[in-house]
Amino acid sequence: MSNSSLSKNHDLALLLLRIGVGIVFVVAGWGKLNGIEGVQGFFGNLGIPMAGIMAWVVALTEFVGGLMVLVGFKARIPNLLLAFIMVVAIFTTKLADFDISSAGVRVDILMLLITISLAIMGSGSYSIDAKMGGSGDSD
Repeated sequence: MSNSSLSKNHDLALLLLRIGVGIVFVVAGWGKLNGIEGVQGFFGNLGIPMAGIMAWVVALTEFVGGLMVLVGFKARIPNLLLAFIMVVAIFTTKLADFDISSAGVRVDILMLLITISLAIMGSGSYSIDAKMGGSGDSD
């Protein structure tokens, strides 16, 4: 396979990962924004400090960050923030009964690893960053 084909495949793979991660987080963030009182109560029950504020921070980060990842606009930063959210989610909601056979645990681990990977690799050629004159692999 030529370097040109590998580069195209690499950029297509990044696009597909961004679409998947973006959709998941946009939907999750939108759901939280539309039920913020419930999220605040849930965070409070988990013992998360400043639960009311943190619910808004997480909801907005998931929604806006998900959009940024989806379109490839300065996506390294939101990917790192989303990875942090996944680490917190794993430690606060999954660790007590960590069961790798649980779909929720597996999805959270995948989302963590994909967001870290996207933060490392950048958005690729099929992104707003690339269209704005950047390479799409650096922010």
